[in-house]
Amino acid sequence: MEDKTMTEFKNRVFGCAVVKAVNSNYNADFSGQPRTLPNGKVYATDKAFKYTVKNYLKDVYNKETIFYFKSLNESMNPISLDETYIKYFKAYPTDAKKVKPEVIKNLLTCIDVRLFGATFAGKNCNTSVHGPVQVNHGVNVWKENNIYSEQITSPFSNKSSDPDAEKGMTTLGRQAKLEEGHYLHHFSVNPQNLCETANLAGEGSQKLSTDDIEKLKEAMRRGATWYDSASKAGCENELLVWVQLKDTSKLVLPNFTNLIALKDEKEDGKSVYDFSKLTEMLANVSGEIDLVEVYYNRQNCKLENLPANTKENSL
Repeated sequence: MEDKTMTEFKNRVFGCAVVKAVNSNYNADFSGQPRTLPNGKVYATDKAFKYTVKNYLKDVYNKETIFYFKSLNESMNPISLDETYIKYFKAYPTDAKKVKPEVIKNLLTCIDVRLFGATFAGKNCNTSVHGPVQVNHGVNVWKENNIYSEQITSPFSNKSSDPDAEKGMTTLGRQAKLEEGHYLHHFSVNPQNLCETANLAGEGSQKLSTDDIEKLKEAMRRGATWYDSASKAGCENELLVWVQLKDTSKLVLPNFTNLIALKDEKEDGKSVYDFSKLTEMLANVSGEIDLVEVYYNRQNCKLENLPANTKENSL
Protein backbone atom coordinates (compact mmCIF):
# COMPACT_ATOMS: atom_id res chain seq x y z
CA MET A 1 0.00 0.00 0.00
CA GLU A 2 1.32 3.44 -0.97
CA ASP A 3 2.56 5.61 1.89
CA LYS A 4 1.09 9.04 1.14
CA THR A 5 3.36 10.71 3.69
CA MET A 6 6.35 9.73 1.56
CA THR A 7 4.82 10.35 -1.89
CA GLU A 8 5.90 13.72 -3.22
CA PHE A 9 3.16 15.97 -4.59
CA LYS A 10 4.32 17.54 -7.87
CA ASN A 11 1.23 19.12 -9.48
CA ARG A 12 0.56 22.83 -9.49
CA VAL A 13 -2.89 23.93 -8.35
CA PHE A 14 -5.07 27.04 -8.65
CA GLY A 15 -8.28 27.57 -6.76
CA CYS A 16 -10.29 29.57 -4.30
CA ALA A 17 -11.96 29.18 -0.92
CA VAL A 18 -15.04 31.12 0.17
CA VAL A 19 -15.80 31.92 3.80
CA LYS A 20 -19.35 33.06 4.54
CA ALA A 21 -19.95 35.48 7.42
CA VAL A 22 -23.43 36.41 8.67
CA ASN A 23 -23.73 38.91 11.53
CA SER A 24 -20.08 38.20 12.21
CA ASN A 25 -16.59 39.71 12.04
CA TYR A 26 -14.35 37.30 10.18
CA ASN A 27 -11.26 39.52 10.20
CA ALA A 28 -11.25 42.73 12.25
CA ASP A 29 -8.74 45.56 12.03
CA PHE A 30 -7.08 46.94 15.17
CA SER A 31 -10.08 49.17 15.87
CA GLY A 32 -12.36 46.11 15.92
CA GLN A 33 -14.08 46.96 12.62
CA PRO A 34 -14.31 44.57 9.67
CA ARG A 35 -11.49 45.49 7.28
CA THR A 36 -12.45 47.62 4.27
CA LEU A 37 -10.75 48.75 1.07
CA PRO A 38 -10.75 52.47 0.16
CA ASN A 39 -13.87 51.88 -1.96
CA GLY A 40 -15.74 50.48 1.05
CA LYS A 41 -15.60 46.82 0.00
CA VAL A 42 -14.97 44.45 2.91
CA TYR A 43 -11.93 42.17 2.76
CA ALA A 44 -9.88 39.81 4.93
CA THR A 45 -6.14 39.17 4.98
CA ASP A 46 -4.53 35.93 3.91
CA LYS A 47 -3.37 35.54 7.52
CA ALA A 48 -6.98 35.21 8.71
CA PHE A 49 -7.62 32.28 6.39
CA LYS A 50 -4.26 30.60 7.05
CA TYR A 51 -4.94 30.86 10.78
CA THR A 52 -8.13 28.81 10.40
CA VAL A 53 -6.19 26.21 8.40
CA LYS A 54 -3.40 25.92 10.97
CA ASN A 55 -5.82 25.87 13.89
CA TYR A 56 -7.76 23.02 12.26
CA LEU A 57 -4.60 21.00 11.59
CA LYS A 58 -3.43 21.57 15.17
CA ASP A 59 -6.70 20.31 16.65
CA VAL A 60 -7.58 17.48 14.27
CA TYR A 61 -4.10 16.18 13.42
CA ASN A 62 -2.40 16.59 16.77
CA LYS A 63 0.58 14.47 15.75
CA GLU A 64 1.52 17.15 13.22
CA THR A 65 3.77 19.98 14.41
CA ILE A 66 2.46 23.51 13.76
CA PHE A 67 5.49 25.73 14.33
CA TYR A 68 4.03 29.18 13.63
CA PHE A 69 1.26 29.14 16.21
CA LYS A 70 1.15 30.92 19.55
CA SER A 71 2.44 28.95 22.54
CA LEU A 72 2.37 30.06 26.16
CA ASN A 73 4.88 29.59 28.97
CA GLU A 74 4.12 28.82 32.60
CA SER A 75 3.36 32.50 33.22
CA MET A 76 0.76 32.38 30.43
CA ASN A 77 2.87 34.68 28.24
CA PRO A 78 3.71 33.98 24.57
CA ILE A 79 7.11 32.37 24.05
CA SER A 80 9.73 33.70 21.61
CA LEU A 81 10.80 32.28 18.26
CA ASP A 82 13.97 30.81 19.76
CA GLU A 83 12.03 29.30 22.66
CA THR A 84 9.62 27.74 20.18
CA TYR A 85 12.50 26.22 18.21
CA ILE A 86 14.03 24.76 21.37
CA LYS A 87 10.60 23.49 22.48
CA TYR A 88 10.29 21.34 19.35
CA PHE A 89 13.91 20.63 18.42
CA LYS A 90 15.74 20.82 21.80
CA ALA A 91 18.76 22.89 20.71
CA TYR A 92 20.49 24.64 17.82
CA PRO A 93 23.32 22.76 16.06
CA THR A 94 26.74 23.49 17.57
CA ASP A 95 28.57 23.36 14.23
CA ALA A 96 28.24 26.87 12.72
CA LYS A 97 28.45 25.51 9.16
CA LYS A 98 25.49 23.21 9.76
CA VAL A 99 23.18 25.63 11.58
CA LYS A 100 21.17 26.88 8.60
CA PRO A 101 20.72 23.52 6.78
CA GLU A 102 19.84 21.79 10.05
CA VAL A 103 17.34 24.50 11.06
CA ILE A 104 15.65 24.30 7.67
CA LYS A 105 15.53 20.51 7.78
CA ASN A 106 13.89 20.69 11.20
CA LEU A 107 11.42 23.36 10.12
CA LEU A 108 10.38 21.20 7.18
CA THR A 109 9.14 18.54 9.60
CA CYS A 110 6.35 21.04 10.46
CA ILE A 111 3.34 20.82 8.16
CA ASP A 112 2.62 24.57 8.30
CA VAL A 113 6.16 25.30 7.01
CA ARG A 114 5.86 22.70 4.23
CA LEU A 115 2.61 24.39 3.19
CA PHE A 116 3.08 28.11 3.80
CA GLY A 117 6.83 28.52 4.18
CA ALA A 118 8.62 30.44 6.91
CA THR A 119 10.60 33.53 7.79
CA PHE A 120 12.97 32.53 10.57
CA ALA A 121 14.92 35.27 12.34
CA GLY A 122 16.32 33.50 15.39
CA LYS A 123 19.26 34.33 17.61
CA ASN A 124 21.52 31.78 15.95
CA CYS A 125 20.06 31.63 12.46
CA ASN A 126 18.38 33.85 9.87
CA THR A 127 16.75 32.05 6.96
CA SER A 128 13.52 31.67 5.01
CA VAL A 129 11.54 28.96 3.25
CA HIS A 130 9.43 29.80 0.18
CA GLY A 131 6.07 28.12 0.79
CA PRO A 132 4.27 26.19 -1.97
CA VAL A 133 0.84 27.47 -0.90
CA GLN A 134 0.19 31.15 -1.55
CA VAL A 135 -3.12 32.65 -0.39
CA ASN A 136 -4.49 36.03 -1.50
CA HIS A 137 -6.57 38.46 0.52
CA GLY A 138 -10.23 37.50 0.57
CA VAL A 139 -12.60 40.04 -1.01
CA ASN A 140 -16.31 40.14 -0.25
CA VAL A 141 -18.07 39.10 -3.49
CA TRP A 142 -21.57 39.76 -2.11
CA LYS A 143 -23.30 42.88 -3.46
CA GLU A 144 -23.53 44.57 -0.04
CA ASN A 145 -20.97 45.59 2.57
CA ASN A 146 -23.23 46.49 5.49
CA ILE A 147 -21.26 47.01 8.71
CA TYR A 148 -23.04 47.82 11.95
CA SER A 149 -21.93 48.32 15.53
CA GLU A 150 -23.68 47.82 18.83
CA GLN A 151 -23.03 48.72 22.43
CA ILE A 152 -22.19 46.01 24.90
CA THR A 153 -21.72 46.09 28.66
CA SER A 154 -19.48 44.21 31.06
CA PRO A 155 -20.41 43.21 34.62
CA PHE A 156 -17.59 45.33 36.08
CA SER A 157 -17.63 48.94 37.22
CA ASN A 158 -15.82 51.81 35.49
CA LYS A 159 -12.36 52.72 36.68
CA SER A 160 -12.19 56.21 38.13
CA SER A 161 -9.75 58.33 40.12
CA ASP A 162 -12.71 59.43 42.23
CA PRO A 163 -13.86 56.40 44.27
CA ASP A 164 -17.34 57.88 44.61
CA ALA A 165 -17.78 58.69 40.91
CA GLU A 166 -19.93 56.44 38.76
CA LYS A 167 -20.06 53.74 41.43
CA GLY A 168 -23.19 52.32 39.95
CA MET A 169 -22.00 52.33 36.33
CA THR A 170 -20.60 49.29 34.54
CA THR A 171 -18.11 49.43 31.66
CA LEU A 172 -19.53 50.04 28.20
CA GLY A 173 -17.97 48.94 24.95
CA ARG A 174 -18.75 48.39 21.28
CA GLN A 175 -18.54 45.53 18.85
CA ALA A 176 -18.80 45.66 15.05
CA LYS A 177 -20.26 43.05 12.72
CA LEU A 178 -20.81 42.54 9.00
CA GLU A 179 -24.42 41.80 8.12
CA GLU A 180 -23.45 39.35 5.37
CA GLY A 181 -20.26 38.68 3.48
CA HIS A 182 -18.76 36.00 1.22
CA TYR A 183 -14.96 36.30 1.31
CA LEU A 184 -13.29 34.74 -1.73
CA HIS A 185 -9.62 33.84 -1.18
CA HIS A 186 -7.71 32.93 -4.35
CA PHE A 187 -4.82 30.52 -3.77
CA SER A 188 -2.16 28.64 -5.68
CA VAL A 189 0.05 25.65 -4.94
CA ASN A 190 3.50 25.30 -6.53
CA PRO A 191 5.52 22.41 -5.03
CA GLN A 192 8.63 23.60 -6.87
CA ASN A 193 8.88 26.52 -4.44
CA LEU A 194 10.04 24.07 -1.81
CA CYS A 195 12.20 21.67 -3.81
CA GLU A 196 15.42 23.66 -4.09
CA THR A 197 15.43 24.61 -0.40
CA ALA A 198 14.73 21.02 0.66
CA ASN A 199 17.49 19.69 -1.60
CA LEU A 200 20.01 22.21 -0.26
CA ALA A 201 19.09 21.34 3.33
CA GLY A 202 20.34 17.84 2.71
CA GLU A 203 19.21 14.25 2.46
CA GLY A 204 16.08 13.42 4.44
CA SER A 205 14.54 16.89 4.17
CA GLN A 206 10.79 16.62 3.79
CA LYS A 207 9.00 17.94 0.72
CA LEU A 208 5.32 18.51 0.03
CA SER A 209 3.53 15.15 0.08
CA THR A 210 0.17 13.89 -1.14
CA ASP A 211 -0.78 13.42 2.51
CA ASP A 212 -0.02 17.12 3.18
CA ILE A 213 -2.27 18.09 0.29
CA GLU A 214 -5.17 15.95 1.50
CA LYS A 215 -4.93 17.54 4.94
CA LEU A 216 -4.67 21.01 3.39
CA LYS A 217 -7.83 20.49 1.33
CA GLU A 218 -9.68 19.24 4.38
CA ALA A 219 -8.61 22.24 6.47
CA MET A 220 -9.40 24.69 3.66
CA ARG A 221 -12.98 23.47 3.47
CA ARG A 222 -13.61 23.08 7.20
CA GLY A 223 -11.23 25.33 9.15
CA ALA A 224 -13.41 28.46 9.39
CA THR A 225 -16.44 26.44 10.48
CA TRP A 226 -14.32 24.54 13.01
CA TYR A 227 -12.89 27.69 14.60
CA ASP A 228 -15.32 29.50 16.86
CA SER A 229 -15.14 32.64 18.98
CA ALA A 230 -17.46 35.46 20.03
CA SER A 231 -16.59 37.57 16.97
CA LYS A 232 -16.34 34.68 14.49
CA ALA A 233 -19.58 32.95 15.45
CA GLY A 234 -21.49 33.04 12.18
CA CYS A 235 -18.42 32.37 10.02
CA GLU A 236 -18.35 29.14 8.04
CA ASN A 237 -16.74 27.57 5.01
CA GLU A 238 -19.00 27.73 1.99
CA LEU A 239 -17.02 26.71 -1.08
CA LEU A 240 -13.65 25.29 -2.16
CA VAL A 241 -12.61 25.15 -5.83
CA TRP A 242 -9.54 23.05 -6.69
CA VAL A 243 -8.13 23.09 -10.26
CA GLN A 244 -5.15 20.73 -10.45
CA LEU A 245 -2.86 20.86 -13.47
CA LYS A 246 -0.98 17.95 -14.97
CA ASP A 247 2.48 17.60 -13.47
CA THR A 248 4.13 18.60 -16.77
CA SER A 249 1.97 21.73 -17.29
CA LYS A 250 3.48 25.22 -17.29
CA LEU A 251 0.07 26.91 -17.41
CA VAL A 252 -0.59 29.93 -15.17
CA LEU A 253 -4.20 30.76 -14.32
CA PRO A 254 -5.44 34.23 -13.29
CA ASN A 255 -7.03 35.20 -10.00
CA PHE A 256 -10.29 33.33 -9.42
CA THR A 257 -11.88 36.44 -7.89
CA ASN A 258 -12.64 37.55 -11.44
CA LEU A 259 -13.68 34.12 -12.72
CA ILE A 260 -16.39 33.09 -10.24
CA ALA A 261 -19.37 35.39 -9.70
CA LEU A 262 -21.84 35.45 -6.84
CA LYS A 263 -25.26 36.45 -8.17
CA ASP A 264 -27.02 39.44 -6.63
CA GLU A 265 -30.20 37.49 -5.94
CA LYS A 266 -30.54 34.27 -3.98
CA GLU A 267 -32.67 31.30 -5.03
CA ASP A 268 -34.74 29.67 -2.30
CA GLY A 269 -32.44 31.30 0.24
CA LYS A 270 -29.33 29.82 -1.38
CA SER A 271 -26.32 31.80 -2.64
CA VAL A 272 -25.82 31.18 -6.37
CA TYR A 273 -22.28 30.98 -7.79
CA ASP A 274 -21.83 31.29 -11.55
CA PHE A 275 -18.75 29.53 -13.01
CA SER A 276 -19.29 30.66 -16.63
CA LYS A 277 -16.00 32.57 -16.96
CA LEU A 278 -13.92 29.84 -15.35
CA THR A 279 -15.60 27.17 -17.49
CA GLU A 280 -14.92 29.12 -20.68
CA MET A 281 -11.27 29.62 -19.80
CA LEU A 282 -10.64 25.98 -18.78
CA ALA A 283 -12.31 24.71 -21.96
CA ASN A 284 -9.50 26.34 -23.94
CA VAL A 285 -6.76 24.63 -21.93
CA SER A 286 -8.42 21.28 -21.16
CA GLY A 287 -5.30 19.37 -22.17
CA GLU A 288 -3.41 20.99 -19.28
CA ILE A 289 -5.95 20.05 -16.58
CA ASP A 290 -5.58 16.97 -14.39
CA LEU A 291 -8.80 17.41 -12.38
CA VAL A 292 -11.35 19.97 -11.23
CA GLU A 293 -13.02 19.55 -7.83
CA VAL A 294 -15.56 21.64 -5.95
CA TYR A 295 -16.58 21.20 -2.33
CA TYR A 296 -19.59 23.18 -1.18
CA ASN A 297 -22.38 23.48 1.36
CA ARG A 298 -25.34 22.07 -0.57
CA GLN A 299 -27.86 23.44 1.94
CA ASN A 300 -26.72 27.05 1.55
CA CYS A 301 -25.41 27.49 -1.97
CA LYS A 302 -26.02 26.49 -5.58
CA LEU A 303 -23.45 26.20 -8.39
CA GLU A 304 -24.16 26.97 -12.04
CA ASN A 305 -22.23 26.41 -15.30
CA LEU A 306 -19.52 24.22 -13.78
CA PRO A 307 -16.61 23.09 -16.00
CA ALA A 308 -17.03 19.72 -17.70
CA ASN A 309 -16.14 16.65 -15.63
CA THR A 310 -16.06 18.63 -12.38
CA LYS A 311 -16.16 16.39 -9.31
CA GLU A 312 -18.77 17.75 -6.90
CA ASN A 313 -18.37 17.02 -3.18
CA SER A 314 -19.94 18.14 0.07
CA LEU A 315 -17.78 20.11 2.50
